[in-house]
Parts: sequence; structure tokens; C-alpha cells
Amino acid sequence: MPRAVRLLPLLAAALLLVPLTMASAQGTSAPAAAPSTKRSHYIYVLKLAPRLYDQKAWTEADNAAVGKHFARLKQATDAGQVLLAGRTTEALDKTFGLVVFEAEDEAAARAFMEADPAVVSGQMTATLHPYAVALLRK
Repeated sequence: MPRAVRLLPLLAAALLLVPLTMASAQGTSAPAAAPSTKRSHYIYVLKLAPRLYDQKAWTEADNAAVGKHFARLKQATDAGQVLLAGRTTEALDKTFGLVVFEAEDEAAARAFMEADPAVVSGQMTATLHPYAVALLRK
């Protein structure tokens, strides 16, 4: 193996150490890492209020609230907060919705869930759970 090729790893290591050495010589420390802005994942599960199991029971106000619910989730998805939102396609008495999203902490996650227009106006109930995304398709 040519000598130049053998020296490449040493050269790379030396280049990585130069900023640390220069900072130390100037009496300063290496640049501080940026504060972490890692957000946690949460999921909330939505269930219809029992009075809405019968499609004929839905009022204009119910439909309007669910429309606002969808628009809010779309906006949060476009903003990068919501990773996934949807519902099962079962009968209304069996269906449930899921919203997988990011928040700073549990209090912020709970506030996001509780501000859902369908929860506020009583068409749906919601329960919050901390969630760990293990795999995500690109």
C-alpha cells in the first residue's frame, strides 16, 4: 500500500483536532453544542361520542366541528408537527382515530389534543399516550 494512502487516516484525524487545539491555545473552549430541540412523540386516540354512532344523528354543527378538526390536523401536518392522522374504516360504533405527533413535553401534547375542535365541542373523546416511533418509511 502506498505511503500516502496509509497516512490519510492520520491526516483526517489531525484536521479534526485543529479547531480544538486552536481554541485551547486561545484560552477558549470548543464551540458549545446547540441546545437540543428534540421533541417527543405522542399519540392520541379519538373515539366518537356514542350519540354519533347513528349517521342520521349528525347535525350541521357536528359536521362543522369535524371539518375544523380535519383542517387543524392538515395544518399541523403541513407545519411538520403531525406525522400521521387517520381513522379506521369500521362501523361508527367501532371506529377510532389516531394522531401521531410531536410536542415539546406532555403538557404541550395534552394542550394540543385538548384543543382539537372535535374534542372541544364533544363529537369525540381523546386519550393521550407517549409514543416511540421505531420505524418510519421514507
